Amino acid sequence: MDVRLLQEIVRLMADNDLTTVDVREGKQRIILKRGPQGVVMGAPTYAAPPAAVVSPAASSAPAAATPATADADAGLVPIKSPMVGTFYAASSPDAKPFVSVGTRVDEETDVCVIEAMKVFNNIKAETRGTIAKVLINNGQSVEFGQTLFLVKP
Repeated sequence: MDVRLLQEIVRLMADNDLTTVDVREGKQRIILKRGPQGVVMGAPTYAAPPAAVVSPAASSAPAAATPATADADAGLVPIKSPMVGTFYAASSPDAKPFVSVGTRVDEETDVCVIEAMKVFNNIKAETRGTIAKVLINNGQSVEFGQTLFLVKP
Protein backbone atom coordinates (compact mmCIF):
# COMPACT_ATOMS: atom_id res chain seq x y z
CA MET A 1 0.00 0.00 0.00
CA ASP A 2 1.07 3.57 -0.60
CA VAL A 3 2.36 5.17 2.61
CA ARG A 4 1.23 8.62 1.45
CA LEU A 5 -2.32 7.29 1.02
CA LEU A 6 -2.23 5.90 4.57
CA GLN A 7 -0.94 9.24 5.88
CA GLU A 8 -3.83 11.03 4.18
CA ILE A 9 -6.34 8.53 5.60
CA VAL A 10 -4.94 9.03 9.11
CA ARG A 11 -5.18 12.82 8.62
CA LEU A 12 -8.80 12.49 7.43
CA MET A 13 -9.61 10.26 10.41
CA ALA A 14 -8.32 12.90 12.82
CA ASP A 15 -9.97 15.83 10.98
CA ASN A 16 -13.36 14.09 10.83
CA ASP A 17 -13.19 12.33 14.21
CA LEU A 18 -13.49 8.87 12.62
CA THR A 19 -12.69 5.84 14.78
CA THR A 20 -12.36 3.07 12.15
CA VAL A 21 -11.41 2.94 8.48
CA ASP A 22 -11.16 -0.25 6.43
CA VAL A 23 -9.02 0.11 3.27
CA ARG A 24 -8.71 -2.62 0.64
CA GLU A 25 -6.44 -2.64 -2.37
CA GLY A 26 -6.45 -5.87 -4.34
CA LYS A 27 -5.63 -8.67 -1.90
CA GLN A 28 -4.22 -6.23 0.63
CA ARG A 29 -6.34 -4.92 3.47
CA ILE A 30 -5.61 -2.63 6.39
CA ILE A 31 -7.93 -1.57 9.17
CA LEU A 32 -7.10 1.65 10.99
CA LYS A 33 -8.67 2.17 14.40
CA ARG A 34 -8.29 5.03 16.81
CA GLY A 35 -9.82 5.74 20.14
CA PRO A 36 -9.03 4.88 23.76
CA GLN A 37 -6.43 2.30 22.80
CA GLY A 38 -4.96 4.52 20.05
CA VAL A 39 -3.80 1.47 18.12
CA VAL A 40 -3.36 1.23 14.37
CA MET A 41 -3.90 -2.41 13.44
CA GLY A 42 -3.54 -4.45 10.28
CA ALA A 43 -5.89 -7.23 9.24
CA PRO A 44 -4.54 -10.77 8.88
CA THR A 45 -4.30 -10.43 5.09
CA TYR A 46 -1.95 -7.45 5.44
CA ALA A 47 -0.49 -7.22 8.92
CA ALA A 48 0.98 -3.89 9.96
CA PRO A 49 4.42 -4.09 11.60
CA PRO A 50 4.88 -3.14 15.27
CA ALA A 51 6.08 0.26 14.03
CA ALA A 52 2.48 1.20 13.30
CA VAL A 53 1.34 0.78 16.90
CA VAL A 54 0.85 4.14 18.59
CA SER A 55 0.69 4.43 22.34
CA PRO A 56 -1.50 7.18 23.82
CA ALA A 57 1.18 7.92 26.42
CA ALA A 58 3.68 8.79 23.70
CA SER A 59 1.43 11.52 22.32
CA SER A 60 0.30 12.92 25.67
CA ALA A 61 3.75 13.84 27.00
CA PRO A 62 4.10 17.13 25.04
CA ALA A 63 0.48 18.05 25.89
CA ALA A 64 1.26 17.80 29.62
CA ALA A 65 3.71 20.72 29.45
CA THR A 66 3.70 23.09 32.39
CA PRO A 67 3.23 26.84 31.83
CA ALA A 68 6.93 27.42 32.58
CA THR A 69 7.89 24.91 29.89
CA ALA A 70 5.45 26.48 27.43
CA ASP A 71 7.04 29.91 28.05
CA ALA A 72 10.53 28.49 27.56
CA ASP A 73 9.42 26.96 24.24
CA ALA A 74 7.87 30.21 22.96
CA GLY A 75 9.50 31.25 19.72
CA LEU A 76 10.83 27.77 18.96
CA VAL A 77 9.83 26.18 15.66
CA PRO A 78 8.52 22.59 15.86
CA ILE A 79 9.60 19.82 13.51
CA LYS A 80 6.62 17.48 13.38
CA SER A 81 6.23 13.90 12.29
CA PRO A 82 4.67 13.66 8.82
CA MET A 83 3.47 10.10 9.53
CA VAL A 84 2.74 7.39 12.06
CA GLY A 85 5.69 5.12 12.70
CA THR A 86 8.79 4.47 14.77
CA PHE A 87 11.32 7.26 15.36
CA TYR A 88 15.01 6.53 14.85
CA ALA A 89 17.62 9.19 15.64
CA ALA A 90 20.27 7.55 13.44
CA SER A 91 20.43 5.64 10.16
CA SER A 92 21.53 2.45 11.95
CA PRO A 93 21.90 1.27 15.57
CA ASP A 94 25.67 1.85 15.58
CA ALA A 95 25.62 5.20 13.72
CA LYS A 96 25.67 8.56 15.47
CA PRO A 97 22.37 10.53 15.55
CA PHE A 98 21.56 12.78 12.60
CA VAL A 99 21.14 15.75 14.98
CA SER A 100 21.35 16.57 18.69
CA VAL A 101 20.81 19.67 20.80
CA GLY A 102 22.99 22.44 19.37
CA THR A 103 23.14 21.05 15.82
CA ARG A 104 22.57 23.68 13.11
CA VAL A 105 19.99 22.63 10.52
CA ASP A 106 18.54 23.97 7.30
CA GLU A 107 15.59 22.95 5.16
CA GLU A 108 17.43 19.99 3.62
CA THR A 109 19.05 18.57 6.78
CA ASP A 110 17.97 15.01 7.63
CA VAL A 111 16.95 15.05 11.31
CA CYS A 112 15.73 11.47 11.79
CA VAL A 113 14.24 8.39 10.17
CA ILE A 114 10.66 7.23 10.69
CA GLU A 115 9.88 3.63 9.89
CA ALA A 116 6.36 3.01 8.65
CA MET A 117 5.29 -0.38 7.30
CA LYS A 118 8.93 -1.49 6.93
CA VAL A 119 9.75 1.60 4.85
CA PHE A 120 12.42 3.90 6.29
CA ASN A 121 11.63 7.57 5.58
CA ASN A 122 14.28 10.28 6.06
CA ILE A 123 12.68 13.33 7.66
CA LYS A 124 14.02 16.78 6.73
CA ALA A 125 14.14 19.77 9.10
CA GLU A 126 12.26 22.01 6.61
CA THR A 127 13.41 25.03 8.67
CA ARG A 128 16.65 26.86 9.51
CA GLY A 129 18.09 27.18 12.97
CA THR A 130 19.61 25.24 15.86
CA ILE A 131 18.09 22.17 17.50
CA ALA A 132 16.98 23.36 20.95
CA LYS A 133 15.17 20.22 22.16
CA VAL A 134 14.80 16.59 21.12
CA LEU A 135 11.36 15.47 22.34
CA ILE A 136 11.35 11.80 21.24
CA ASN A 137 13.47 8.86 22.34
CA ASN A 138 15.08 6.51 19.84
CA GLY A 139 12.74 3.61 18.98
CA GLN A 140 9.64 5.41 20.28
CA SER A 141 6.36 5.27 18.34
CA VAL A 142 5.19 8.60 16.95
CA GLU A 143 1.89 9.89 15.61
CA PHE A 144 1.15 12.04 12.60
CA GLY A 145 1.74 15.68 13.56
CA GLN A 146 3.57 14.88 16.81
CA THR A 147 6.40 17.32 17.57
CA LEU A 148 9.79 15.60 17.34
CA PHE A 149 12.20 18.54 17.74
CA LEU A 150 12.10 22.22 18.66
CA VAL A 151 14.36 24.53 16.66
CA LYS A 152 15.61 27.98 17.67
CA PRO A 153 15.39 30.07 14.48
